[in-house]
Amino acid sequence: MRENRFLRRRPALVAATATALLLVTAAATQTPASAATAGCQVNYTVSSSWQGGFGANVTITNLGDPVDGWRLTWSYAAGQTITQLWNGSFTQAGAQVTVTNASYNGAIPTNGTASFGFNGSWTGSNPAPTAFSLNGTTCTGGVNPTTGPPPTTPPPTTPPPTTPPPTTPPPGTSQPCDIYAAGGTACIAAHSTTRALYAAYNGSLYQVRRSSDNTTRNIGVLSPGGRANAASQDSFCANTTCVITIIFDQSGRGNNLGYQGAGGVGGAVQPAVANKESVTVGGDKVYSLYIPGKSSYWRDGHLTGVPTGSAPEGMYMVTSGTHVNSGCCFDYGNSETTRRADGAGAMDAIYFGTSCWFGGCSGSGPWVQADLEYGLYPGGSSSWNSNQRAFTSKFVTATLKNNGTSRFAIKGSNAQSGSLYTLYDGSLPRGYSPMRKQGAIILGSGGDCCIDNTNQSVGTFYEGAMVAGYPSDATENAVQANITAAGYR
Repeated sequence: MRENRFLRRRPALVAATATALLLVTAAATQTPASAATAGCQVNYTVSSSWQGGFGANVTITNLGDPVDGWRLTWSYAAGQTITQLWNGSFTQAGAQVTVTNASYNGAIPTNGTASFGFNGSWTGSNPAPTAFSLNGTTCTGGVNPTTGPPPTTPPPTTPPPTTPPPTTPPPGTSQPCDIYAAGGTACIAAHSTTRALYAAYNGSLYQVRRSSDNTTRNIGVLSPGGRANAASQDSFCANTTCVITIIFDQSGRGNNLGYQGAGGVGGAVQPAVANKESVTVGGDKVYSLYIPGKSSYWRDGHLTGVPTGSAPEGMYMVTSGTHVNSGCCFDYGNSETTRRADGAGAMDAIYFGTSCWFGGCSGSGPWVQADLEYGLYPGGSSSWNSNQRAFTSKFVTATLKNNGTSRFAIKGSNAQSGSLYTLYDGSLPRGYSPMRKQGAIILGSGGDCCIDNTNQSVGTFYEGAMVAGYPSDATENAVQANITAAGYR
């Protein structure tokens, strides 16, 4: 997004034994006018299996009227028993299973989803259920099972079958990208200066360069899955100035972000000072990427997994509500490989700041909006979204997901406590269907910022990730729970 808008206005390892897909709509031929339209799609996937046990993921898509509170029921045909469930609660009486929503995922809008996962036990065989009911409405339709390899003893890295890892981990047992992967939307880029975003990650988080001799040091974590080793930065940068030159991608795809400036990945701005702000995470001192303007980071990831065109994607970042401005545009997400404003839908990035692009805003922000190119969208149109709210806390979670053809959603929350608040979940703006993403990654500026002009946006970045696919609400809620449990202070 270009700042001069008046001159340049821009109008899990899956060893599946069975998968059941059931699609239904209201079957009654005579429905009273006052009755709610019913319909659902259920995706039941056995994602792992071992002798005597299995793990499964279930996603409900509501094809009828919005529901506020759900209950999914089914029967097992081979004596399977649920032993542990997350993102909901369950009861089982013989073969009959009933799963009800958790406190944070009970509302499912039309075409919205809710997900849960569980572990179970079995003997002999483990066929998928053949029928489901949502809030008492029977789901009948085609079943398309797939059969994976026979159950085996879990590999040595997997705990014994009596305590298998959940395929959608409860909040706090894994890091954000583990949670996304378990929900079927793996991270294709994961960046942070504060902590590992995978429980097993033990590599470098970012690189600093000191001015005294222009040498660099990679800053890693204190332990696998842990916080940044700030002491390593402090010793290396003692009595001199350091800047952050690279933010490493933890996903393994090589989507490292370099600064857009001389000696970096090209551009006209400078790297951010490395020790401008320190905070604590889980009691350990860490440093943020603190951008006071004139700094930006970028990567061309169109060949390394970043979604392009109309492919669905999601993303989140943890930022700050106390270090913002209206300069265009403090973004994190998908951007142009050309570093030019290439038209509506060429970007799909989270924006956070006080810019009121189309006018008519209520209050002074800062707001979570979607930078879709040719506009910062507070909702599904250029009109102000009355459901918007400002997030002024020290630490803020911001999320964006876009299915690429018809729908996007933006959410926000205090990153220290509380659930995500849905700011918008609905149709893409006119002219943005389908999306035309190019697959670069931007952090700290708009997509056409830094080849030939300076970045005017101000903001703070602590962590964030981009995923392939459209993450479920349950997955995003679990990520938010992980962030609040991390202990940003």
